[in-house]
Amino acid sequence: MIVTKIETNIKRNLFLHKTENLQFSTITEVLKNNIISLDISKTFQSFLGFGGAFTESTGYALSTISDYNYNKIMDEYFSKNGLNYSFGRLPIGSCDFSLKSYSYSYKDDLSDFSIEKDLKYIVPSIKAAQQRNQYIKFIASPWSPPAFMKNNKKLKKGGKLLDRYKDVWSNYLIKYVEAYNSLGINIDYMTIQNEPDASQSWESCTYTAEEEADLLNNHLFPLFDKYGLNTKFLIWDHNKDCIYERVIDSFVKYGTLNTSCGVAFHWYAGSFFDKINELNKLFPDKLLIHTEGCTGYSKFKPKDELFNAEMYGNEIIGDLNSGTNAFIDWNLVLEYNGGPNHKRNYCNSPIMINKKHTDYIKTPAFYYIAHFSKYINPNSKRISLDISSKNILGTSFINPDNSIVVVLLNKNDFNIEFNLKYKNSFFHDNLDSHAIVTFIIRN
Repeated sequence: MIVTKIETNIKRNLFLHKTENLQFSTITEVLKNNIISLDISKTFQSFLGFGGAFTESTGYALSTISDYNYNKIMDEYFSKNGLNYSFGRLPIGSCDFSLKSYSYSYKDDLSDFSIEKDLKYIVPSIKAAQQRNQYIKFIASPWSPPAFMKNNKKLKKGGKLLDRYKDVWSNYLIKYVEAYNSLGINIDYMTIQNEPDASQSWESCTYTAEEEADLLNNHLFPLFDKYGLNTKFLIWDHNKDCIYERVIDSFVKYGTLNTSCGVAFHWYAGSFFDKINELNKLFPDKLLIHTEGCTGYSKFKPKDELFNAEMYGNEIIGDLNSGTNAFIDWNLVLEYNGGPNHKRNYCNSPIMINKKHTDYIKTPAFYYIAHFSKYINPNSKRISLDISSKNILGTSFINPDNSIVVVLLNKNDFNIEFNLKYKNSFFHDNLDSHAIVTFIIRN
């Protein structure tokens, strides 16, 4: 068996450093601890892919640089030599990462409906990505219905969708899907509402589990079906701290088990991998998709890039090992200050434009994501990886071409020796402190 090792170690200035043609051995090194055992006979969830969000802020940031750098960034994300992204998340209307607030319609009969606002920055970046990967899937999320449909008459600060507008809102979303479909952009998935339990100073709208279920079961699902649209729905699209209770209520109590294909979630309240794992066990046929996560806020140590990168690594490993089927990051690209954001709700992105707009910067988080997204391909399956040491985090997958991918993360201040065991052979190596390593195993 031939092993390729890819290592990122920021302290040693190694970024996706590749060492090829390494060998397993039948001779075990004298090392009884830190055994990592692979078992391809034990398989778990299928994986759909990795991705990021095409916000208006991302499109605008890309428009401020040269065509040469624009194309390089698209290659960085969507080519096979880049991050190999196969998912894109799209805001339906404006969000905080828009230049300003807007809706596609301002009339009760939707006669003025138009996605023209998206054509300037969002759609061109999507089309550039599709040129690199024609199989990208898209998941769309609304931040708020138009203000006239809500009880507070505002896009921001939560509010509720008025009962009399539920069908109008559903038809609004149908028009959105049809408009994007006409551009060759299929909306494969849609969440009912971005962060339905949060009333924000930017675009937001709140739903209880019962309200979300009513909108899905009695309005969205039957109308989308009537129009023959193939978009599938995911519930929740918010943090993991109360995800278990919310999903049980939605699926069991309010009947969305038959109208939704799964659950979307974010990471901002904490990891809560146990809750994702429990939902995976209870509803193994339902998708679990991480739809948003980023760093840059004060609680995430915005100036500590290694901390941020390791947060990504920890989150991806934990989510994958809990049964997650796709992992989608937040903004693909932002300016150097973490914007633009019309509410100054700034954050980091894996690629950021420099201050003079002459080049771009790949943050350490970009490389940590790469250790997964470049090598774990769509339609891969997670396989058993038994790690005896609590100091090593890791996950493993088998790709459609039968190559095996093992990703290991060491967040400690010390190096760790280990033996990777596969069948009756061993691969001995050292995992440096604060390093992430991907191993590709081929027969």
